[in-house]
Amino acid sequence: MGRVSAICVLVFILAEMASASYIEPAATGHDSRIDLSWCGGEARYHVYRGSTPTGPFGRLTDEPWKFTVYSDFLGENEKTYFYRITSVDRQGKESSSSQVVSARSSAMTDEELLTSVQQATLRFFWEYAHPVSGLARERLGSRNTCTSGGTGFGMMAIVVGVERGFIERQDAAAHLLKMVRFLETRAERHHGVWSHWINGRTGKTIPFSKYDDGGDLVETSFLIQGMLTVRQYFDGADAVERELRETTTRLWEEVEWDWYLREPGGKRLYWHWSPRYGWKMNHAIGGHFNECMITYLLAIASPTHGIDPACYHEGWVGGDGSEYANGNSYYGYKQWVGWPKGGPLFFTHYSFLGFDPRGKRDRFCNYFENNRNISLINRAYCAANPGQHKGYSELCWGLTASDTPGGYTAHEPRRDNGTITPTAALSAMPYTPAESMATLRHFYHVYGKRLWGPFGFRDAFNLDKDWFAQSYLAIDQGPIVVMTENYRTGLCWKLFMSNPEINPMLEKTGWRQEPR
Repeated sequence: MGRVSAICVLVFILAEMASASYIEPAATGHDSRIDLSWCGGEARYHVYRGSTPTGPFGRLTDEPWKFTVYSDFLGENEKTYFYRITSVDRQGKESSSSQVVSARSSAMTDEELLTSVQQATLRFFWEYAHPVSGLARERLGSRNTCTSGGTGFGMMAIVVGVERGFIERQDAAAHLLKMVRFLETRAERHHGVWSHWINGRTGKTIPFSKYDDGGDLVETSFLIQGMLTVRQYFDGADAVERELRETTTRLWEEVEWDWYLREPGGKRLYWHWSPRYGWKMNHAIGGHFNECMITYLLAIASPTHGIDPACYHEGWVGGDGSEYANGNSYYGYKQWVGWPKGGPLFFTHYSFLGFDPRGKRDRFCNYFENNRNISLINRAYCAANPGQHKGYSELCWGLTASDTPGGYTAHEPRRDNGTITPTAALSAMPYTPAESMATLRHFYHVYGKRLWGPFGFRDAFNLDKDWFAQSYLAIDQGPIVVMTENYRTGLCWKLFMSNPEINPMLEKTGWRQEPR
């Protein structure tokens, strides 16, 4: 995946000129599955599989397939299958078949399987990126609705893809440059801050709710976290990488973090501002440990619109920290800060995709240790299973925000309806590597036929309801790629922390580095 760039474009142009579909599929064997990819445009496809090169071939797709990737989850290894693909026009007529390709499934080591999962998950940000802007779509099927925070996660995932050899460096740099050019020249900004949802074709703000139709400071901080990671990785002297660095720097420096203090001399950041409704959302950030720590860290670090470091203590912590701190133990694990039993696990992921918590402490705790224990509490809760939900165990755990049989909900030990979300346990990989790896294999080998799809693990499942989501969400897929890599190599942590604005901010704010 990712290497079908210039050749694929040429093939597609020739196919269009010939008024015929020309498909060049490739098949790759993985543990328990075979993945297919091919050149294509806006067409639809049917995928056929046979056990011999000459067939017979049975159709795998019930409806015409919308993507140029397909993952055939077999659930078995040492199996060889043969595939051919047709395109389908608007009248439902199929083209002639592609050439036949084949691959063999085979067992993988843990390291090989991690690479395989990262590669498949990255496709959401590469193969399914918005065709005009390159931004990350909010979710599967969201068409022009793109997400600013999920785009930041996707930028970091693309960096991982280059480092792992999934994507050519020059292709990634060009794609990322398209994204930041769009964010600079076409996407609406509100005092330098992007909206939660952006129209990927026009750049217009898409309201997230009635009054949330302007700047979203938290989602913007996730986007900037991604941009700063990109800025440090693409350090080449060629024109594309140079412009990429210059543009990300401008966008970072144009975010008016200080505006979102709401008033001069304010000490607490506010999440939303609307050009029509002003501060009507009235959503202050801070006072409890959640996903927003990175917002304060970046606001203090800003070289152009920085806020007083005291805002970390008075705004983020909330003064004396009486509501921020915890200090209790659950299932034998101490939790220094955060909601009782930790809350949804994305609290320990989103701010820490780039910000490296290893050995970092403020006056409350070492955040790596706190995040690890929250992860272990989440796992222990699922193993204890006080709600008697089907499937819960030490291998089947992970409560966070995701789709659910009744809609989108933040799941956590105090609000649990039986929905398990793969990103929760998988994105905890740096904190709980052995436990997360065992759970990855459990999800993959036990539920793979229903839980796996073209972009990796689907969003969630609920065995009480015999329900498996068909959805993918950018904010859930991105952390899987990035946090897995942080466990393996620390790549995104190293890159983000190498930005020259970060360590001085930590010193001014009173953070300490403990020996690791």
